[in-house]
Formats: sequence, structure tokens, C-alpha cells
Amino acid sequence: MGRLAGMGERPALVIVDFVVGFADPAHFGGGNIGPAIEETVKLLALARRRGWPVAHTRVVYAEDGADAGVFTRKSPSLLKLTETSPLSQIVPELAPAKGEYIVRKQGASGFFGTSLAAWLTQQRADTVVVAGCTTSGCVRATVVDSMQHNFRTIVATDCVGDRAFGPHEANLFDMGQKYADLMTRAEIEAETARI
Repeated sequence: MGRLAGMGERPALVIVDFVVGFADPAHFGGGNIGPAIEETVKLLALARRRGWPVAHTRVVYAEDGADAGVFTRKSPSLLKLTETSPLSQIVPELAPAKGEYIVRKQGASGFFGTSLAAWLTQQRADTVVVAGCTTSGCVRATVVDSMQHNFRTIVATDCVGDRAFGPHEANLFDMGQKYADLMTRAEIEAETARI
């Protein structure tokens, strides 16, 4: 376990759930999510300079909760994340640019029940670089599904955050053993200079 899959020739960046509610400790945030957003600003700038496909995910439920499932039974406060809720909006410093794909999801993974895999295939991506929150939740679920869709997957370790440091570190370790390569933003920048 823990061998490197390596970077392919066509990376894409998927930014998972860096929305206002998850950035705010008064709602869902805390831990190292703030610093992870700051590093992701630099990673997003790199992706844009290099012309990578970029996707952003948001958790979005219907106003009446008609699309809510068991996930919201475990975490009913997620139902506040509706299309128009300020909490569900992508943080301003990572606001999507024209042509960047916005994925609305009701589960943990950015792939489950969405067209993210089809979009990445259409973009001819062979590698998915993942940033976002939370490391132990939606990031991990997205990483596992990325690998299961046969994309080389890289977790930008300083661009992912969690509400607590223990789950963050434990899940990085486990993802690095089985599902993804672990690289800092600076390492990703150095590695992709050859592409």
C-alpha cells in the first residue's frame, strides 16, 4: 500500500464544498478549513494559468427538503443549504470563473448522483486534484469515487481542511495508503511544470 499512481497529462481541479457555511465556525466550519481555503486560492490560480478544467461542488437541497435523504437525518442542519442560502454559496475568494463547472450535490461525494465523472471525461482529464472540506467527509468520499472512476487522484494536503485535526490527519494517511497520492500545493505546482 501507499505506492504512487503519479500525475497524468491532463489534470483537473475539483474543489469540494468550500462554501460560506463550511468556512464559518459558527455554522459547520472551524479547525484548519480557513488556512486550507487560503492555500486553495493559490492552487486555483495555478489551475487557471495552466488551463485545467475546474469544478466546484456545493451541497444544495430543495427549499422544502424534497430531495433530502438519510444524510440529513444524521445532520439535519444541512437542510439549511439551499440554492439561495448565503451558507451554501462558494466563498468569494474561490468564486467560479466562466466555464468552471458547478456541481450541486445532496450526498458526500462530488460524484454520487451527479454528472461530474462524465464532465471530467468530456474534458479528457486523467488526473483529479482534490481540494476542499471536510477531509474526513466530503473530500474523502470524493477521493474514493474519483479513484473508483479510474482517475489518478491527488489530494492537495494543505488545500483540504476539517473541523478537527485528528480526523484530518487520520484520513489523509488512509487516503494516501489506498486511494490517492498526497502532495502539497507547492509540490503539485513543481510536478505540473513539466506538463
